[in-house]
Amino acid sequence: MNNSGKILTAVAVGIVAGAVLGILLAPDRGSETRKKINEESKKVADGVKEKFRFGKEKLSEMRDELDRKINVRSEEIA
Repeated sequence: MNNSGKILTAVAVGIVAGAVLGILLAPDRGSETRKKINEESKKVADGVKEKFRFGKEKLSEMRDELDRKINVRSEEIA
């Protein structure tokens, strides 16, 4: 994993940890705390899914561009 990937992972973990601690330390009833944790968990999961989708699209675009360059180069050689 490169440095920017490590930094993004650390930031994401920090955000999640901060949100969980904020919810757990808030003076709410247990049912309200569980509800908030559930809602935040869904938001985080949706965010992670979106990031993976974006990464998958970018990787696909890079692969297509590489294939195109290989084809152009092989035609130049032939």
